[in-house]
Amino acid sequence: MSSVVSIAALLAGSGLLLLAGGLHGLLLPLAGLAQGFSDASLGLLGAGWALGFMGGCLGTPLIVKRVGHVRAFGALASLAAITVLLNLLFIDAVFWIFLRALTGFCFSGAAMIVESWLNERSTGETRGRIFGFYTMINLGATTAGQMLLTLGDPSGFFFFVLGSIIYSLALLPTALSTAASPQPLTQARLDPKKLWKNSPIAVVAVFMVGISNGTFGTLGAVYGRRIGLEVPDIAIMMSLALLAGAVVQIPVGMLSDRLDRRLVLVCLAVVAMSLGSSLSLIGGNDAAVTVLLIAAFGGVVYSMYPVIVAHASDHADGADFLTISGGLLLIFGTGTMLGPLLASGLMTFTYPGALFQVTAAAHLSMLGFALWRMRQRAALTTEEKSDFLPVLSTPQVTTPETVVLDPRSEVDETGGEI
Repeated sequence: MSSVVSIAALLAGSGLLLLAGGLHGLLLPLAGLAQGFSDASLGLLGAGWALGFMGGCLGTPLIVKRVGHVRAFGALASLAAITVLLNLLFIDAVFWIFLRALTGFCFSGAAMIVESWLNERSTGETRGRIFGFYTMINLGATTAGQMLLTLGDPSGFFFFVLGSIIYSLALLPTALSTAASPQPLTQARLDPKKLWKNSPIAVVAVFMVGISNGTFGTLGAVYGRRIGLEVPDIAIMMSLALLAGAVVQIPVGMLSDRLDRRLVLVCLAVVAMSLGSSLSLIGGNDAAVTVLLIAAFGGVVYSMYPVIVAHASDHADGADFLTISGGLLLIFGTGTMLGPLLASGLMTFTYPGALFQVTAAAHLSMLGFALWRMRQRAALTTEEKSDFLPVLSTPQVTTPETVVLDPRSEVDETGGEI
């Protein structure tokens, strides 16, 4: 506990970032619907966020190298707060897409800086506990941000102003911290050859999970509104999906540590495909049943990413884990950009349930490839496996610095690339 108390201010800063991110991420599609934005425009909001988020992961290390951690964090958090208010001043779909990309850049950069401080303050003995507390705080903050929307009308100005205030409050912990600035930030890079050699199934599966999770995370609220759910019900629905994903990771992780992780991934894909198909056919007929189905769907899809990372880690050396995990993160981000574009187009020309046709197609593709790969490569024994660790697999959370903070990583004290 003493190690956690010593970084309480940094955890508070991270919690405020995720609180604002959870609120803003659910607010924009609901407010856009109230303004009459098309489903295609709302899908582009998600693609813009993913593009900006990945840009922040790649570009923030250069900014920090030039001006330092504290100044970079202050600039990014302030700019994120400003973009929320600009959404109010300029109610236009194209401008909102640009602002969403800018917010994604600022958010990922600010999160990386906080995580680099956490990484600096952790040791080999405390890294696992700090990573666990960090994951729990991010989950709780994101859920709380979404649940704030149950308190009022998302089409007004109140939640935009509140989001800006929370982003601004996230400045305080790092601005007032007396801790020395950490080592340079870690920059992710993509090495397709190494990724494919290490685990082809991880490459394909993480891309498909990116499509699925990006689609659901971006357009789940739009789907709920299109089938007639009220805003509080939508906030509860999306929060339950996220919480279920965190809870389901516990038994899924235990199973994947004992069984072939690819078999666990196949089972998850079958369940996710079945739930998605059910939602595409009967979703909206009964509000309570729909919310429960989506909670179950979230429980399954949000537990896939850590299984994939654990499987890739099983075949990677300790030093290679950073490169492999960082590359998978970039592939996951690419999927989160593509998924909302595909689903929003189908939803525009067909019906709201087409969202889950896209996720079902992604899971079917992952299922087929996993079954084929299981015939090409023998399963590892339990002793040969690395440890499973829960990871939030929403498009708004994991950065390259999260990978470095992962206890499975061998920390590079001088910073560098992954």
